[in-house]
Amino acid sequence: GKPVEKDDQVKGFEIGSGEYVVLEPDEVAAAVPESDKTLSVLAFIGCSDVDDVYFDKPYYLAPPDKHAEEAFGLIREGMRRKKVAAIAQTVLFRRIRTLLIRAYDEGLVATTLNFDYEVRSAEEAFDNIPDMKIEGEMLELAEHIIKTKKGKFDPTKFDDRYEAALAELVKAKLEGKKIAVPKPAKREKVVDLMDALRQSAGVGGKQPSTRKPAAKSKPARHAKAKQTAPRRKAG
Repeated sequence: GKPVEKDDQVKGFEIGSGEYVVLEPDEVAAAVPESDKTLSVLAFIGCSDVDDVYFDKPYYLAPPDKHAEEAFGLIREGMRRKKVAAIAQTVLFRRIRTLLIRAYDEGLVATTLNFDYEVRSAEEAFDNIPDMKIEGEMLELAEHIIKTKKGKFDPTKFDDRYEAALAELVKAKLEGKKIAVPKPAKREKVVDLMDALRQSAGVGGKQPSTRKPAAKSKPARHAKAKQTAPRRKAG
């Protein structure tokens, strides 16, 4: 079909197959609140009371001017001393959002929280995982892997390959180069979980079989051993 001009476009809410309720711009504006740039604190709770699955995006909070610095510092230090966070609400992008506010360095950090209907329940997500008691060799291997790979999180060590790849793509297009589409890497089929754990830990595992030389054979030149690609370590 032909593109619809902006003046002819309307907002609608689908109520059935092909049926919509048309919403006028002034009706939408009246239903959606405007931001007044204020936070309404509803309660103070323990810092660990909110499950991480509800976390959305963090925002730094700082005093808006010199006059607010004292009150800002007072509430920040009070929260830090009592080891509590604040549950608050405000309007962001024309939506009423719930935030978790915590003391952070010399300021506060407010993390928007997902609504309950936006978070899938753990019971539903893990319903098909059977209950099992893990012990013995498998548990020891898991503990060994954790111990050998233990480290610290440094966000500067992780690059956004998507942005870099886009920049390289744009450069190649500008230079008139042919864009090569990479073939998807073949994933190795894991047959035995215990062997995969051993390989990841760098211990044990099945040893490769060795061929026995034939009883009678003519002397031959020694060929260089063919190098095989190392297997990927399990993450």
